[in-house]
Amino acid sequence: MDNLFNIVSESSKIVFLGGAGTSTESGIPDFRGIHGMGHSLFHDKYSFEEILSHDFFERYPELFYRYYRKFLIHSDAKPNSCHYALAKLEQKKKLIGVITQNIDGLHRQAGSNVVIELHGNIYNNYCVKCHTYYTLEDIQEQSEVPRCVCGGIIKPDVVLYDEMLDEENLMRAESLMQQADTLIVGGTSLTVHPAADLLEYFQGRHLVVINQTATVADSWAELVIREPIGSVFQKLLEHEGFESL
Repeated sequence: MDNLFNIVSESSKIVFLGGAGTSTESGIPDFRGIHGMGHSLFHDKYSFEEILSHDFFERYPELFYRYYRKFLIHSDAKPNSCHYALAKLEQKKKLIGVITQNIDGLHRQAGSNVVIELHGNIYNNYCVKCHTYYTLEDIQEQSEVPRCVCGGIIKPDVVLYDEMLDEENLMRAESLMQQADTLIVGGTSLTVHPAADLLEYFQGRHLVVINQTATVADSWAELVIREPIGSVFQKLLEHEGFESL
């Protein structure tokens, strides 16, 4: 843990790039894992890539929402030590931004302000017909397929398979990567693109990987930690020198 603390201590422009593993300790399963979402509802007929695709949403909105409500909405989940530690590092002017592939909104709940949600989040929803905005509460108040007052289907503002990532978010993420003196990659195997491609923009000094399984970045990382990310950041928070950073 001293190695991670020393890197954080001498850094002033940390960027965190995170994936599903960031939130597993908050009780949100990694749907790519062996005990994850992809091995549950509809698994015998559809893959989760099919269910979470734009085409499936348009063709079978009832089935889409059955899956979405059961596996992707975790409104009771709370931030864990990773989320809180990153928020504190931002407050201490150590961290300049979080780039996340998650849609759970936990980084913002923990207090982080500069958060780029590459895949959107569950709290923003809109009518596909008139583009009226709806909250998550609006969605949960309706059963089956939520509909707008105009009759249009309400769609979560999350990036589905077959959809492009928001270009402005990508440009902001690339800019953060270029500014970073330290990049911490956590809770992601770096297999999802174009998020994984963002590493090409990092020209900083320190690359840290915190993930329980191997990633493509391990070979050139200065520090690789094979532990649950929440416990790693909890140890960082408890480090005797953290408050004086």
